[in-house]
Amino acid sequence: MTLAVVRSIGAPRRLETAQEYEDFEQELVDQFLLAGLGAGLADSSIEDDRRAVFEFVRFLGRPVWTAGPEDADRFLTDQRRVKKLGHSTVQRKAWTLAQFFDFLIVRYQGDVHVLTGHVLVQPIDEFNRPAKSEYGTPRIPPAEAEVDQLFAGWRESLAEARKFLPAARDYMVALLWRRVGTRMTETLKLDIRDWRPDLGDFGKLHIGNGKGSRGRGPKPRLVPAINSADVLMDWWLGDVRHQFGDDYAHPDAPMFPSERRDPLRVFAGVPGTTP
Repeated sequence: MTLAVVRSIGAPRRLETAQEYEDFEQELVDQFLLAGLGAGLADSSIEDDRRAVFEFVRFLGRPVWTAGPEDADRFLTDQRRVKKLGHSTVQRKAWTLAQFFDFLIVRYQGDVHVLTGHVLVQPIDEFNRPAKSEYGTPRIPPAEAEVDQLFAGWRESLAEARKFLPAARDYMVALLWRRVGTRMTETLKLDIRDWRPDLGDFGKLHIGNGKGSRGRGPKPRLVPAINSADVLMDWWLGDVRHQFGDDYAHPDAPMFPSERRDPLRVFAGVPGTTP
């Protein structure tokens, strides 16, 4: 993703034509996005922020510096009731808009007033700002006994699975989610080397692709193999993983591979891993 080349907003000038007003609005948005890049946000997060801001601008139908809380009320209501977007999606857009206007107020309140005659206000206020993505119907987790029943039935069904290996892999991954709290994506990105039985009392999993805050890229961490997760890892690596292929002893091989070899994952000296 690329951003437009912008000039300093603080440069002396006057806005006279409709195009100049439009260009000034574009500069404000670009400066906000550039600040996000400076803060280390990933390109995907910057693109999401840009999309949310311009969606609000199009909904508003007039310069962004004229927006007020009543405009945000209408926008958020439209997002929920007309577009029927999910709670977390609406929450993220509201938080992006709040950050955008905080940025404008702190950095460019004076410039906006001098050039347009408007005083910026924060349209996402304490009354319309979604506090949590779970607003609405609460999500009640299943009881511990129900979860135990689920996994017990799953374990018994492995022997009769049409394809044992992918069934055992999915069971193992789900157990890790339950026992040590790893996320789906970061679990699926584990390699053989990420299991460190030499660390701590039970061993630890190295999560190299942990979720960072506000799109700031991966945040590595070590997760203790509590709740008998070390026993699970011994079962997986000792009884199951080698059945997927000859790469099981290579440290860079995936911990939870697909049934089919990935031709892009090539390991020197390992039979069958060259394209």
